[in-house]
Amino acid sequence: MPAAPPRHFLQISDFSLHEHEYLIERTRWIKERFKRYEIYQPLRDRTLAMVFEKASTRTRVSFEAGMNQLGGIAINLNRSDTQLARGEPIEDVARVISRMVDVVMIRTFEQAIIERFAAHSRVPVINGLTNEFHPCQVLADIYTYVEHRGSIRGKTVAWVGDSNNVCSTWLQAAAIFDFRVRVSTPPGYEVTPERAGGADDRHYSAFADPMEACRGADLVTTDVWTSMGFEAENASRARDFARWRVDTAMMSQAKPDALFMHCLPAHRGEEVTAEVIDGPRSVVWDEAENRLHAQKALLEYLVCGRVDPQETSR
Repeated sequence: MPAAPPRHFLQISDFSLHEHEYLIERTRWIKERFKRYEIYQPLRDRTLAMVFEKASTRTRVSFEAGMNQLGGIAINLNRSDTQLARGEPIEDVARVISRMVDVVMIRTFEQAIIERFAAHSRVPVINGLTNEFHPCQVLADIYTYVEHRGSIRGKTVAWVGDSNNVCSTWLQAAAIFDFRVRVSTPPGYEVTPERAGGADDRHYSAFADPMEACRGADLVTTDVWTSMGFEAENASRARDFARWRVDTAMMSQAKPDALFMHCLPAHRGEEVTAEVIDGPRSVVWDEAENRLHAQKALLEYLVCGRVDPQETSR
């Protein structure tokens, strides 16, 4: 009987609500154990291959440290370290690497690249970032909200700035977790239908005025004005996005207990002011740390399947 195909995490919509709720609970358990300095190593003798075609700080450190903490090892591969740089087909790279490791994380350009890799991989493949989506980031973001405020169901998230890969992933997450995303972008940077991920009117609305988008929000979040690959547009984007800077006036439109998030790196004085990102409503540093714990839960799930909490509590 042929083996079942591996599960992949290429978009946040690849998992059901039930699976995400399981990951949130596992993240909580794994993080609490980590904070108590208790060793938990379900991935002993397992190997993670990390393929980077885009630069990274948080993605590399969180995956490499996380795999080590789970008892496994992580191999870092930059594009120049592989035959990809010499034109080897991505399908052939997938066929070879997946015979040697237990799970693969890829940070690359077009979503089509990671889809092609996954189609020829024998092991689970994780999207560490593509131009279109960033599911690991939003998985950690939602866990961070739950950690601080409880369920995100029925809440309102205000996205201020560029309709980039993180924004697109928030829109997918809204349909899964049943919350609403208000997106405010400058003219010409709106969410396109193909990037909306099937978001409907119950879960997504667009606002020309960022102040209106933030009014009554439970969470305000943003990202840099210029994502990787668009550096040539720095000057024009600085002009276009000037009104889309999250400052204290904008945060004052949100609920009094609203949180602020940013996936980092941040440019203080551009997309967010120092008073906001370093202020009391910011959970940016918890959010960054939670990449580590959420991804450990994800690695555990993809490699080991569902774990009985009673077994891991012994």
